[in-house]
Amino acid sequence: MEALVTSRGPYVALGDSYTAGPRIPGQTGTPAGCARSDHNYPSLVARQLGIRATDFRDMSCSGATIADLTESQETGEGTNAAQLTALSAQTRLVTLGIGGNDIGFSTMIKRCVGMGVVYHALGSGKYIPDDMPCARLYTGTGGDQVQRKIDAAGSRLTDALKNIEQRAPEARVYVVGYPAILPDDSTGCEREMSLAPGDMTYLREKEEQLNAELRERAEANGAVYVDTYSASEGHDACSAAADRWVEPLVPSSPAAAIHPNARGEQGMADAVLRVLGTIG
Repeated sequence: MEALVTSRGPYVALGDSYTAGPRIPGQTGTPAGCARSDHNYPSLVARQLGIRATDFRDMSCSGATIADLTESQETGEGTNAAQLTALSAQTRLVTLGIGGNDIGFSTMIKRCVGMGVVYHALGSGKYIPDDMPCARLYTGTGGDQVQRKIDAAGSRLTDALKNIEQRAPEARVYVVGYPAILPDDSTGCEREMSLAPGDMTYLREKEEQLNAELRERAEANGAVYVDTYSASEGHDACSAAADRWVEPLVPSSPAAAIHPNARGEQGMADAVLRVLGTIG
């Protein structure tokens, strides 16, 4: 693995809430509506690399889509400038974690949990044999609408990566994937994430497919993909509170629901640093 030697800064972090770290202490930066933490993975990476504060720009913002890389984003508590405006010919390091909001993944999980509550209340398949009621909403006669959104997000990501290259031609670009949100096995997960078994499988597959799309588009456009999923398996939202990287619908530590906690942000930072070659 190639070590990062000359690209320690300036560093620009781009992305959505999985990058920003909403509700993780301490919240910092403007606008407040972006809900950035000073312990999100970009901040941890910058500190580990010894990048000066003046050479680090965190543009990540909760709720961001790929469109918000090139357009200003209204947050309800201020406006975040188009994220790519932080890039320049002097930029040497860029991390980008985005795409989940383009497919509406958090909303989809919450909707599926609601249907899962009904599924379990009605006997967990005893009276309603369909164990994937939510997935069927997204996979009707018109095909898998979530897959279409993933494909569209991939196309938009290609355009964004080309834009990044134009604005920061000397930068090394790292596309950071999403950590594991759900376990391989739904057994014992009802308390934390009340999903029907088939919906659990469907949602996990959609996240894996999104990560695969991010990897493919990154590698096709000269960027490096950072896999955070592999290291986070077993640390999903249904794992023990002391082990999880992602909080369930009712968080047990300071973090937004269905988002990384401080442990998760550290794990994501470590994944980035391993790819940079700065840790083993």
